[in-house]
Amino acid sequence: MSVLVLGANGLVGSSLVRTCLDRGIAVSGTYHTEQPAFDVDLFELDIRDTQRVRAVIEQVEPDAVVNCAAYTDVDGCEENPELARGVNADAPGVLAEECAERGISFVHLSTDYVFDGEAEEPYTEDDDPNPIQVYGETKLEGERRVLETHSETVVCRLSFVWGRHGATGDLEGFPAWVLGRARDGESVPLFTDQWVTPTRAGYAAEVVLDLLERDSEGVFHVACLDEVTPYKFGQLVIQTANENQSLLTRGSTTDVDRDACRPQDTCLSTALLGQILESKPPELETEIEIILND
Repeated sequence: MSVLVLGANGLVGSSLVRTCLDRGIAVSGTYHTEQPAFDVDLFELDIRDTQRVRAVIEQVEPDAVVNCAAYTDVDGCEENPELARGVNADAPGVLAEECAERGISFVHLSTDYVFDGEAEEPYTEDDDPNPIQVYGETKLEGERRVLETHSETVVCRLSFVWGRHGATGDLEGFPAWVLGRARDGESVPLFTDQWVTPTRAGYAAEVVLDLLERDSEGVFHVACLDEVTPYKFGQLVIQTANENQSLLTRGSTTDVDRDACRPQDTCLSTALLGQILESKPPELETEIEIILND
């Protein structure tokens, strides 16, 4: 199998390239602005450029294309809805169409923000999405377009993504922010009224390849088993790293004035994924210990 990773310098995209290399899978990638330090074929690409997209796919001739590229700035999407729609909705639809015409498998990454956060139980793949901000709206539109266009598409919804960059090894995402502030002796304000099921980028990469190897199709939730608040997540990070826990402070989402609304509880059920892969998703505490002690 050969894989073309779109957005190979992002956290999940770089993790996917690294995982392909570790598994001996032929891989190439694209990047938008900064080229990642991988010894593979890399192409500069704006996924909104249909002609360039077509040229890269025709040159690489991959067995599978994985779209990790997105406009993920939630508040930025609220301020720039046309840009958000172009990157998160229109471009994925074109990508799926190009792959369908060539018989290439297609994987598209999405988000828990397609939900409104009002459910009392973790969201399953069968629950009706109801995004409450432009980011979620455009990501949901992207999901629908790729599923309508390519009959063998896989959509993976991720949540609160974190992990180590596949090319640099640098810790990124929420734990990096928490540790950065703690090590500078600054207070670490964390929400206690928001609930998520964090997704480690490296785990998402493993799942994408496992689903491709099984010729899976449809929507899958990819996350850890634990339902946590950012405060609890931060506690686990600080404890594992042996940093000063007194720097953690409790906060509320209402304390912050932001352009886009955030859902309160977007925990994802991973029961379907567990059945397909015949294995349980990881526990958050175990993943933190492995990543921080690596």
